Amino acid sequence: MAAVDVSAWVRGFAALVDEHATELTALDAAIGDADHGTNMRRGMTAAVAALDDSSSPADTMKQTALVLIRTIGGAGGALFGTFFLRFAGSIDSGSDMVDFARAFRTGLDGVIARGKAELGDKTMVDALAPAADALDREVAGGASAEVALDAAVAAAQGGRDATTPLVARKGRASYLGERSAGHQDPGATSAALLVRAARRALR
Repeated sequence: MAAVDVSAWVRGFAALVDEHATELTALDAAIGDADHGTNMRRGMTAAVAALDDSSSPADTMKQTALVLIRTIGGAGGALFGTFFLRFAGSIDSGSDMVDFARAFRTGLDGVIARGKAELGDKTMVDALAPAADALDREVAGGASAEVALDAAVAAAQGGRDATTPLVARKGRASYLGERSAGHQDPGATSAALLVRAARRALR
């Protein structure tokens, strides 16, 4: 199976965050602190600047995690940083989609443990969990890398969209109670961009 080029993944995620930063901030203005796009852009710009293309996939993910934790304010830095850090601890050579799917699941598990969030809480987990399920299902069935990642992207975007009617149970949005319903979650939106960037970075 082909593999995701993790350096290209980080660069691609940074490019998508930059492209959608205004949207992310607008979504966050409705139910949060109105800084998600700004914070994610700052963190991903720093992560790209720190890339070393000679590093192993694990080292690239670890470096990215540390940069994000250091430069992104609020929960976003801790949660995206945790995803990449746990991913780094699970990836081996990055030689195929079996490695990638396993590392992606480990990253998701780290986010869940760190944020104490579950599917349906209106968080980034609502995008990442369906993507992980799609990856696991397609890889187990022997699908090509292209098919597996296409399924993950569709699942992440579906999970993102499904956050709109939900009442937030975690994070800053939970303070709004019922008023958080009717707004797409910014964290799930940026998490869907992360999955989309992985598809673009397929070697």
